[in-house]
Amino acid sequence: MTTNRIAFQGEPGAYSHAACRRARPDMEAMPCRTFEDVIEAVRSEKADLAMLPVENSTYGRVADIHHLLPESGLHIVDEAFVRVHISLLALPGTELHEIREAMSHTVLLGQCRGFMRQHGIHGITGADTAGSAQEVAARGIKSLAALASPLAGEIYGLNSLADQIEDRQNNTTRFLLMSREPDRRRRSEDMLTSFVFRVRNIPAALYKAMGGFATNGVNMTKLESYMVDGVFTATQFYADIQGHPDDPNVQRALDELSYFTSMLNILGVYPADPLRKTQA
Repeated sequence: MTTNRIAFQGEPGAYSHAACRRARPDMEAMPCRTFEDVIEAVRSEKADLAMLPVENSTYGRVADIHHLLPESGLHIVDEAFVRVHISLLALPGTELHEIREAMSHTVLLGQCRGFMRQHGIHGITGADTAGSAQEVAARGIKSLAALASPLAGEIYGLNSLADQIEDRQNNTTRFLLMSREPDRRRRSEDMLTSFVFRVRNIPAALYKAMGGFATNGVNMTKLESYMVDGVFTATQFYADIQGHPDDPNVQRALDELSYFTSMLNILGVYPADPLRKTQA
């Protein structure tokens, strides 16, 4: 069964919603309350794809996502890089000098300190970015604005008083698109393979496991560790590599990795977003 829906976490107008529009403009975006709800929407066939943020160029990885990915039962089929452009959104007819306070998620407030200081605007913490825009529209207070995406302003009928006010102009979030079924049929020069693994309890296991990628010329673009079930001795690793598991050198590297691991789970094989190269 197909629904032509893509699920995301947050209110309409959230940056995840903008990512859905960019990556799958032909699909209906379906808002969900939590990341778990996004995953369940796909598992229960209410949506075909999940759009999940995994890391931000300024703030690092998104909390809990690396725990959720392996347990989701879903498969990564694409990635999307989305620039985080922040707008100051206010009621129609309001001018910039009238704004005294701006509401947003605490992370976004921290990304606009320079602009806020310059214009004497006090930050107020909201539940999320799009929800803050929704609340500003509902309150009807001219001195109150929201920091959110241009899409949020469009949805909630707010005017933009200033655009791209973020302190860092290269601020980008990486999203993963996940499906119920894997897709390894696509082949291109820029394929990525993502997986999680646990090393065996033997001396230098991680060092030896990584050796196969070096000797076979496989570039590992990401390697992160995190605790499992709150136990210090149970460490799981998440990795992204360039290449397809059917490539001979990748196959040899993964075979060598499996010898030194107690668990190896390939989460997805997918083409790299062309914008990935601009982040190098």
